[in-house]
Amino acid sequence: MSESRSGSRRTTWLLAITAISAVMVFLVVALLMSIFERKQEARNPYVRLVEVNEETTDPAAWGVNWAREYDDYKRTAEVSRTRFGGSEALPAEKAKAFPWLTRMFAGYAFAIDYRDRRGHAYMLQDQEQTKRVTERPQPGSCLHCHASVIPTYRRMGGGDVFKGFDALNTLSYGEARAEVVRTGSSNPVAGGTATTFQHVEGAHPVSCVDCHDPRSMELRVTRPGFIRGIQALAASPAPMPHLESIERWRRGNRSTPYDPNADASRQEMRAFVCGQCHVEYYCGPKTTLFFPWNNGLKVEQIESYYDQFKFPDGHRFYDWTHAESGAEVLKAQHPEFETWSQGIHARSGVTCADCHMPYKREGAMKVSDHWVRSPLLNISRACQVCHPYAESEIQARVDAIQERTHTLMNRSAAALLDLLDGVTAVRKAGATEAQLAEVLALQRKAQWRLDFVAAENSMGFHAPQETARVLAESIDYARQGQLAAKMLAMPAVAAHK
Repeated sequence: MSESRSGSRRTTWLLAITAISAVMVFLVVALLMSIFERKQEARNPYVRLVEVNEETTDPAAWGVNWAREYDDYKRTAEVSRTRFGGSEALPAEKAKAFPWLTRMFAGYAFAIDYRDRRGHAYMLQDQEQTKRVTERPQPGSCLHCHASVIPTYRRMGGGDVFKGFDALNTLSYGEARAEVVRTGSSNPVAGGTATTFQHVEGAHPVSCVDCHDPRSMELRVTRPGFIRGIQALAASPAPMPHLESIERWRRGNRSTPYDPNADASRQEMRAFVCGQCHVEYYCGPKTTLFFPWNNGLKVEQIESYYDQFKFPDGHRFYDWTHAESGAEVLKAQHPEFETWSQGIHARSGVTCADCHMPYKREGAMKVSDHWVRSPLLNISRACQVCHPYAESEIQARVDAIQERTHTLMNRSAAALLDLLDGVTAVRKAGATEAQLAEVLALQRKAQWRLDFVAAENSMGFHAPQETARVLAESIDYARQGQLAAKMLAMPAVAAHK
């Protein structure tokens, strides 16, 4: 009996051990298979279900292959807000937050409609609907950055993008937009054994094809304005310590112009693809759109280039004549790339994409977040990768920088308005254009620097010390102009002049 029981126990134990071993083997095999699958997933980040080409401007077509990125991109339509900017469904007039903007832009289209920024999904729609376009004539060059326009350039240039770029620049905004609609998108058609494409009319905001090669998905720059501008910058004597590829090109024989798509590093390209549009440029009706980088990227280097530039009619460069003072003044666009270039992040090799499109994990996938937005809405992934501090501490540091910039900017604006008051007073008193020349030159300098900061979308964060310097110069020039106007109001001085 005891032997029978002992044998039974032994059998039970053997069965239990066998079962446990089988379970362990199953779990180990499952783990290994999962690891293998995740590795394969990481090696093959997407399955090319459809083909896209250089003419596919509709991002939804690309979204079939790159669904994660497309899903993120669509979120740029969502409402979001930070203290000094946002993406409202119906963004408020920026001039309501900064009333002095309307007076600074007197006589210019920005005085009638200047709204807060929204996400990339709205970049074309907002341009089409602004009163600056619907109530004032605008050139077709405005579409250079607001639409997926390269196929239109290619079509209009007979295959040459730069010729098409020059041709579209001669059209009105309405005419140019009609050309973009006509070009439309070449969308892949599913099914069958061969890839076919269907032409669909319509215009799209900046799309995947503008930053990615459809064959390799490598980053690239496509905008003619940027390509010409970065070539001029490379050929300039301005130091570019944050762009090693330019410094390296300069040390070479310079037999061919600098080519960002061939010469730049991949990390530099993560700034260049954004720098195609988030820059200062001229897009008015008097000449072809250009980036003013021939002397460098600093505010005074751009100003010096503008001062030297002559329109085809021989007149010196200016954006418009100020309605109150009569000064020929400059209008800054949105010089994020130029301002970033002067900051610590640029010198540390941190690019736009690192903060505004940080990497994230989805399973085994490492994906660049295409929900382009303020890092303040994504501090854990945008900031804490490099800065190991609490979110509240990082937020407080940014708030301090932006609040100081905001205060300085308002002081600069107050100084500019005092200058305008002075000009108005002496004009009424009969001051001549010759007498006002010095005052108006100082207004041009002061207003340019204030607008350079006001139009830049980081409230100083991209380069805090540089921004403070620029605003300090603006205040100084404005107060000099105010003083010069007061001197003209003194009878003895006015008579001498």
